[in-house]
Amino acid sequence: MADQAPFFQHLAQTAIRQNSLLCVGLDPRPDRFPLDVRAAPDPMFAFNKRIVDATRDLVCAYKPNYAFYEAHGLPGLDALRQTIAYIGPDVPVILDAKRGDIGSTAAAYARAAYDVWGAGAVTVAPYLGADSVTPFTAYADRAVFVLCQTSNPSAPELQDLRSKGRPLYEHVARRAPTWSETDNVGLVVGATYPASLSAVRAGAPQAWILVPGIGAQGGDLEATIEAGLRPDGLGLVISVSRGVCHAEDPRAAAARFRDQINAARAAFEPRPALPAGSIAALVLDLARIGAVRFGQFTLKSGQTSPIYLDLRLLASFPDVLQRVAAAYAERLRGLDFARIAAIPYAALPIGTAVALQTGRPLIYPRKETKAYGTRRAIEGLFEPGERAVVLDDLITTGGSKIEAIAPLQEAGLEVGDVVVLIDRESGGREMLGQAGYRLHSVLTLRQILDVLVQHDQISAEQRANVLDWLNA
Repeated sequence: MADQAPFFQHLAQTAIRQNSLLCVGLDPRPDRFPLDVRAAPDPMFAFNKRIVDATRDLVCAYKPNYAFYEAHGLPGLDALRQTIAYIGPDVPVILDAKRGDIGSTAAAYARAAYDVWGAGAVTVAPYLGADSVTPFTAYADRAVFVLCQTSNPSAPELQDLRSKGRPLYEHVARRAPTWSETDNVGLVVGATYPASLSAVRAGAPQAWILVPGIGAQGGDLEATIEAGLRPDGLGLVISVSRGVCHAEDPRAAAARFRDQINAARAAFEPRPALPAGSIAALVLDLARIGAVRFGQFTLKSGQTSPIYLDLRLLASFPDVLQRVAAAYAERLRGLDFARIAAIPYAALPIGTAVALQTGRPLIYPRKETKAYGTRRAIEGLFEPGERAVVLDDLITTGGSKIEAIAPLQEAGLEVGDVVVLIDRESGGREMLGQAGYRLHSVLTLRQILDVLVQHDQISAEQRANVLDWLNA
């Protein structure tokens, strides 16, 4: 794979070319081999070759489980080596080995998975923390699928344990992508837990998620697609092993699963940025901390406003900041970007929180260029040609966003999207559109007013006053 594209790029290309999110698990069980396969000189390799020949054009990946080969000693491991070599470079291979050990041992496991067996990706357990995973992520052209919420019945015994208000698997979903500098971390979530898959997708909106549990384990395919598919129709690797490998007609079984997946994809409708209940909760949080206030306020422009939005307060309320960051992460789903460019100053703590939620690197354009040191106009690491999404707290007319975008583009970054928490609905969307940029907001001012009236936080008269001011 020396000349191969990075794994997730290769995976996406294959999924699009084959029109398939199906991954066939190659888990050979000699006691279930057909008679003609048992008579072959190397039955395990003959079995796998038969499955690959029958399904190669129907899948986005193959997933051999290391245990089924190791259990047969050296002949089994030789069959694994031959199988991966036979699959070749056209279809990605995920070695399901579930490794997880201290740094030096993890480095040896990584060499085995990538250099000895030739896998494109490997499954890894995160229980030992970052230093058990980073030896795998150091291979920039390969990938790691970190176990998050597994499909076995007793998984919740540990994976659902709560810490700081979240189950452990959600912490893994948010933390694991930060263990790589090259965005080569995916996650593993079983189809038997669609609610968990939905929570993981919210915390890792761009990640590829390996989903076992469809077929013999009884996972709900439609619920899986609804919970985990990205808006671009990708992002899931749906693994089926016994349901294909030990079917009477493996090709027909694989085609059936692929078609069922595609039917669910076709019926999928991307969810709104936030459910109505979450919008209400977020608005009430902002009002509670004083980020939304009513009275008579003089704005920077000199205008008098009956409402004041002060999102700088978020930095003093980490619980609300965390929920705000999750809302931004959901709004970022489906957008094409490599870096988050936060506009100083109000958006810097928000941008940091969003970077931690999504695992995407943060940069920011300085308001004033330093006359000493590096004299950078943009802080943080990036490469010209990369795509950045601009993040700010709110938007009024849009002029300050266009000013902030200019140095980013002068430095060679591509910018197409701007994401804010609140759109004050004062012409910003239109101004950005005329300049060639797309605005994405979590909330609008009218939504905020509606929620506060519904929950008796303000009167209908106050709402009308603000709307009159807005329309004027």
